[in-house]
Amino acid sequence: MRAVVQRVLEASVTVDGWKLAGIGRGLLIFLGVEECDEAGDVAWLAPKLAKLRIFADADGKMNRSVVEVGGGVLVVSQFTLHASTIKGNRPSFIRAAAPAVSRPLYEAFCSAMEIQLGKVIARGSFGADMQVALVNDGPVTILVDTRQRE
Repeated sequence: MRAVVQRVLEASVTVDGWKLAGIGRGLLIFLGVEECDEAGDVAWLAPKLAKLRIFADADGKMNRSVVEVGGGVLVVSQFTLHASTIKGNRPSFIRAAAPAVSRPLYEAFCSAMEIQLGKVIARGSFGADMQVALVNDGPVTILVDTRQRE
């Protein structure tokens, strides 16, 4: 499971011209599920991201988590995070999980994040053609991969 985490001042998702979800200050998480991912990946990743200390403390150092600052979280499914560009110029998505596998894990991750934050999070529309708008704060963008835990 891969997550691209962006610290944002605001972020939103639009589908068919309709604003589906949005947050103010917080985390925009693009989540890609790989064919070999399972519930254990969710159990490791959700607390990791909820506790990720990338918000400034009183001294301006990245030392606070989204939970500590009371920020929002927007999670957007993105199978293209598992693209392979080794051969040719057209990305291969063979490692990305099929919807029958990825949708339940995406939903489980969103639920796990809600438990970690103690509040409802914003979500994209799984499998939809979405337009994502954001104001990256910093910019701070971090890649977290459950295959690189150790």
